[in-house]
Amino acid sequence: MKKTVLAFSRITPEMIERLQQDFEVIVPNPRQGDINAQFNEALPHAHGLIGVGRKLGRAQLDGAGKLEVVSSVSVGYDNYDVDYFNERGIMLTNTPDVLTESTADLAFALLMSSARRVAELDAWTKAGQWKASVGAPLFGCDVHGKTLGIVGLGNIGAAIARRGRLGFNMPIIYSGNSRKTALEQELGAQLRSLDQLLAEADFVCLVVPLSEKTRHLISHRELGLMKSSAILVNISRGPVVDEPALIEALQTQRIRGAGLDVYEREPLAESPLFQLSNAVTLPHIGSATHETREAMANRALDNLRSALLGQRPQDLVNPQVWKG
Repeated sequence: MKKTVLAFSRITPEMIERLQQDFEVIVPNPRQGDINAQFNEALPHAHGLIGVGRKLGRAQLDGAGKLEVVSSVSVGYDNYDVDYFNERGIMLTNTPDVLTESTADLAFALLMSSARRVAELDAWTKAGQWKASVGAPLFGCDVHGKTLGIVGLGNIGAAIARRGRLGFNMPIIYSGNSRKTALEQELGAQLRSLDQLLAEADFVCLVVPLSEKTRHLISHRELGLMKSSAILVNISRGPVVDEPALIEALQTQRIRGAGLDVYEREPLAESPLFQLSNAVTLPHIGSATHETREAMANRALDNLRSALLGQRPQDLVNPQVWKG
């Protein structure tokens, strides 16, 4: 008898067709009523879940007695209670690496857009404000040659660092839990404490996973350490930044600007950030290219198939539960 897969988001018809070769597939359909009700009804039958965007832990999965694996179509897994998964012996997989370059592109787009005031001046031009040559009040700041500080020099952070160093001749400084000697040799990157990095960098790019240690890593004190000319870029997770503290820093021009792809609450329907010309606000699109989303979906699908067919998934977040 085929095992059952419950697919709940970012699932294309092609993926469903592939899954159906090996499994019974349940896909909640909004045309058939409440999505959450359909999801909860199917849970007791599911051996595997695939998707993204749902918080999953004891409260949500207590009735999922057959569940063996959750395959997340994402790199981050802060939506999942890993301790509970370990307690139950449920495998959790994610999709690292395949979105590294696309997310790094987006980080640099935010950096450059903030520095050269691209979104602000695009709106200004379209509003018919361009009557004469642009003067100093609308000038931006250079990117090339400025110091790029990266908080969290993992794969994505390293890809951002390469863009800055090799493309824009930016000195690279970084902070994190471990020394990156290979990148120090490759890019001349230099390790700093977080406080030192904040004080020295012209651009501060946050690329850390969300944990209790990194929640509100950047708040009033940290923003106060930054240069008044500095720009903060956040492509990690919204709660890494204390959003009210950032809003205050932008309103008072304590820092020059911010480029944001993530927020404490998402979707962000209304916020003081929307009234700030020195904040670039994107709707969490770090991996949102056709090529990358397809690669993520395929990776998640491969992880799910491996787990349910008795093979060790490539991207197992909690290897301690593997019984192979």
